[in-house]
Order: sequence, then structure tokens, then C-alpha cells
Amino acid sequence: MHLRPEAKVGRLVAILAIVALAGCSSSGRKAPVEDRSTTAKPSAAAAVTPPPTEPAPKPLPGAENAGKPGYYTVKPGDTLLRISLDNGQNWRDLARWNNLENPNLVEVGQVLRVVPPGVEPGTVTARAVPSTARVESRPLDSRPAAPAAGGTAGAASTAAASAPALPPPPSAPAAVPPPTADSSPATRDAADELQWIWPAAGVVVAGFDEGRNKGLTISGKAGDPVVAAGDGRVVYAGSSLRGYGNLVIVKHNEMYLTAYAHNQALLVKDDQIVRRGQKIAEMGSSDAERVQLHFEIRRQGKPIDPAKLLPPR
Repeated sequence: MHLRPEAKVGRLVAILAIVALAGCSSSGRKAPVEDRSTTAKPSAAAAVTPPPTEPAPKPLPGAENAGKPGYYTVKPGDTLLRISLDNGQNWRDLARWNNLENPNLVEVGQVLRVVPPGVEPGTVTARAVPSTARVESRPLDSRPAAPAAGGTAGAASTAAASAPALPPPPSAPAAVPPPTADSSPATRDAADELQWIWPAAGVVVAGFDEGRNKGLTISGKAGDPVVAAGDGRVVYAGSSLRGYGNLVIVKHNEMYLTAYAHNQALLVKDDQIVRRGQKIAEMGSSDAERVQLHFEIRRQGKPIDPAKLLPPR
């Protein structure tokens, strides 16, 4: 359909009027504005939360004595039995001197007293077992003792990987006698003298080598007698020390102790008095590849060559 020119002009005027009206109405609106003047902006310091302060680690028992003579710092893998053997002491004494409620539990980094209280290291005298002590000689259960329960021995854990299943120390132990007044080297050397005998009749198949063999290896047959090499007191009879099997440790005086390993049967018990030549075990192969007796003599915990002290054959 064709519009006349005046009609076209009228229609154009109407469209322009509508556009103008819409522009006026839109021009009256204001763009939305967010007022943040009342909202406090957090400061940079407040926005960062400092990490919580960790409490200082609790010092381990005896830490103040670390490095002092007569003290030992527990290392990974240590047990009280091992520490006592290496320092020539009775594990019960170590438990008592260090107030250990649980002798199976020592911590890496813990510092233990390994000499009697009141005794200066290096002045210990060789006090022998009293001759009036009663001797017991009754066999015990010959079955090997059950191995101790496993544990961890990491740097932050307790050192109980092969910890001995040790009973608690006695509640009222006997007092440790003070050292004798005369502690001159000549007197101590004379007191060190012990009458040694061979602990077994077999042939020595491996000699002393401090790096590889801390004693003598003596051959024999299963059940052959193992006897105490000297008078003393049993400070351990069990199978909790790894690498030794069924083990007897006899303390002869404050200087010397002996160890008898790999037995098939133990015939003595802890704290029992034994005499030189008394049968204390039967030879076996516990924790060993063959029947043998591993025999050690330790002076103040340090292994020495037994062949230099035992009589010639």
C-alpha cells in the first residue's frame, strides 16, 4: 500500500516523539552505586593469621647429664639389657639408679646413669661375691623363653625393637655398698684377680676379634654342659638379647662379667649365686646356625679376649 507524502511525514513525527519520550524516561534513572563507606577494609596485617606457637619439646629424662662420665645416651635399637651388658652392670641396677618404672621402655636420647650413685667413674673396685652366699642349683624350665613383643626403634620412638621382657625392679632394693677406702691401682688390680676355668670342653672354632667376634666360639654337641667360668651372681637368664639366643650373664664382681650364649636349656635363674664349675646351661644352637657356645668375658662392659685369662689347656 502506498502512503501519501503527508502521511509519511506524520508517521515519522510520531516515531520521533516516541523515541524522545523514551529517552527522557531513561535519562532520569541513576546507575546503581554500591556504598562501601561503612564497610571497613581489613588491614594487611589483620588479614594474615600467624601460625600457632608450638610448645617447646619436653626434655628427655637425664638430658642435663648428656656427655658426662658415668652416663649413657640411648641410641636407636638400644635396650636396657644391651646397655647393661655394654657397661658391665646388672640391668636391675640400671632400672633402680634411673627410676625406670618400666625397664622395657627406654627412649632414644634419654640419658641413663651407668655407674652406681655416689661412685666416680673409674674408681669402681672389684667387690667379689661373698663366700658365705648360699648356692642354688635347681634346673628351671628348659624351654626357650618367649621372644619379647616387637616395638619401634626409630629416632622419635622408644628403643624397644628387641627389648627384653624384663620384670619390674624390686620395690625395696638393697642399698649399694660404698666403694672401699683403698682404691689405689695396685689394690684394684689385685681385687680383679679371679680363678677362671673353661666354660665348656669343646674346641675353639673362632677366636676373639673385637670387630666380629666379641668372645670365643666353642664347639660341642647339643646338651653338652656349660659351666660358670668363675664364682658370681646370675644377672640375666633368658632369650631377649638378639643374636645371643638362650643367654646366661654372670657378674663376678664390679669389674668382670661373663656371657654364655646359644644354649638349648638354661639351668639357673636371675639373681642366683653360682660357683666356678657349676653347670648353668646345656649347649645348643638357639639363634645360631650350629651347636656352639659363644663365651664372652667383659671388663667394665668392654669385651676382652678370654684366651688371655683362661688357663692353658
